[in-house]
Amino acid sequence: MLTWKLLFFSELTVLRLYQILKLRQDVFVLEQACLYADLDGLDQQALHILLISEEDDELLAYCRILPAGTSYAEVSIGRILVDVSARQQGFAKQLLNKAINFIWQEMQQPRIKISAQMHLQVFYESLGFEVTSDPYDEDGIEHIEMLLINESLL
Repeated sequence: MLTWKLLFFSELTVLRLYQILKLRQDVFVLEQACLYADLDGLDQQALHILLISEEDDELLAYCRILPAGTSYAEVSIGRILVDVSARQQGFAKQLLNKAINFIWQEMQQPRIKISAQMHLQVFYESLGFEVTSDPYDEDGIEHIEMLLINESLL
């Protein structure tokens, strides 16, 4: 059975925090061969969305929501990832939809900004995000800023 969890930093157990940091390291540092400071001091302000496999208590997918004024003027979603063992099952889209719905319904924020890796542009566009910047290098990987607007909340 799979379970979605939305947790504030203070609600994370030591095990969950370890799983989050390990998965972020596995994907962003090792798989993508990108040396960067993952521990950026923002996790404490974030809402963390996790997909947990209850059978083995493993973290399969993850992202964090940062409040407006933290990374950008808008609310942002970052550290979006799916474990290599759980890819191609639609979890990334489900994860983003959970985050987007929370931002719109619970936070009542009309704009969501992300810094997206260029090779994922089409995926984010399929969710309604639009490119708002020229490509730029972030830690050796080409990125673009993208924005999603919910007109009914403006």
